[in-house]
Amino acid sequence: MPINGQEYKKIVRIKRATLLVSLILLLFVTTFVAIVSGAASIPLKSALAILLSPIRGLDCLITGADITEVQRGIIFQLRLPRVIQAAIVGASLSVAGAVFQGLFRNPMADPYVLGVSSGAALGAVSAMLIGSPVFLAGFSAVPLFAFISGILTIALVYLMSRTGKLVPVMTLLLAGIAVSAFLSAVVSLLTYFAGEKLDQVVFWMMGGISGASWSRIVAMLPYVIAGFSLVFFYAKELNVMLLGEETARNLGVNTERVKKILLAAASLLVAGAVSTTGIIGFVGLVVPHFIRIAAGPDHRILLPASALLGANLLIAADTLARNIIAPAELPVGIITALVGAPMFLYLLKKRKKLRYFNTAD
Repeated sequence: MPINGQEYKKIVRIKRATLLVSLILLLFVTTFVAIVSGAASIPLKSALAILLSPIRGLDCLITGADITEVQRGIIFQLRLPRVIQAAIVGASLSVAGAVFQGLFRNPMADPYVLGVSSGAALGAVSAMLIGSPVFLAGFSAVPLFAFISGILTIALVYLMSRTGKLVPVMTLLLAGIAVSAFLSAVVSLLTYFAGEKLDQVVFWMMGGISGASWSRIVAMLPYVIAGFSLVFFYAKELNVMLLGEETARNLGVNTERVKKILLAAASLLVAGAVSTTGIIGFVGLVVPHFIRIAAGPDHRILLPASALLGANLLIAADTLARNIIAPAELPVGIITALVGAPMFLYLLKKRKKLRYFNTAD
């Protein structure tokens, strides 16, 4: 028996709500697994007691747990900030990837499409070679230089793409590719002359979350909150942009203003992520694809679901990276590439049967 429009919309809403709730529950599971696993194993009961201990009224729920100060330090000073930073970075890259794919109407666009990764890499490598002791707002020289350089790269690409008061999307994309290629060549040149600092440079460019700390998380929060807020606020306009800029203008959307705001917000998220963890590939490319298959192209659900799945994915990848050869650890970028590449090929094959960029329901 065919269903009418109202019933179909109700089914879609239930499906999307189920997806969000499932991702939230999965986030709790991956977070807890990441906290209790590592070179120093912590019993489940002890880990729960430590996590609940700062919360008045809940600290008495777990009794009889054997807790040591070493375990408390491992969880609160090492693993918990690492998990939180992984979640923030994974969510930032995934949301930025969804925004760029929507703006460019291109499923191959990733968070680094405008050259922010190459710009951040240039800043980071320069800081390593200079050996600057600069500290500002919880950032040491490497993430600070990487963040500033990434933002300046986005500004340069935008200015190069501007034609009068307009910024054509295709010109912006091509300018990003050109600037990225040039900066990558400069980074390769600096890497060649890195000498004894070569290991540090290569490890950073592979991506890692080993430098996570509470101060770095606090320093990230302002631009992460600003980026997420702007992106989510303009989710409806981004849906209309999927119809094409001319159609969006006819429907009353100020396309140039929306493009500027969304580009700035997404670039802010990417620059912040890259500056703190290095270059982590495939998260922002694969996650939006998977969510589109599961929930459709409506950015009102695509963006929060991508944020949750991206957080889950990077927490799981980082947990695997620091446990697979414990007590040593692999750069998390290697894990995301090994998992993300075959997953992306699978999604591309599945995409042939789907319309990724149709209008939202």
